Amino acid sequence: MNLDKKLTGDACIITVNESRIDAAVAIQFKDGIRELSQDAPARIILDLEQVGFIDSSGLGAIVAAMKLQGDERKLELAALTPAVKKVFRMTRMDTIFKIHDSLESLKTP
Repeated sequence: MNLDKKLTGDACIITVNESRIDAAVAIQFKDGIRELSQDAPARIILDLEQVGFIDSSGLGAIVAAMKLQGDERKLELAALTPAVKKVFRMTRMDTIFKIHDSLESLKTP
């Protein structure tokens, strides 16, 4: 699982450099997020711009990554592709996560 981390302002941006988050990579994804977010600030943005497909295992891994943050950090999502956005909308997960249209639209105070 190829993930990049960048600190900017009050946030940590984790970019997923993969086209899919599915059952084949869900555990690696979750472990990678855990490792990259250990010392992160209170706001973590997951950049999903390159992800064109997500299945239920991938969705579960993102939810698990959110729960790993506990009360100390907030996991937000950015740049969802239309197919990924549809999965979040159909499962109503778009009501659980704060979703930004793009990284450029982020408001970092």
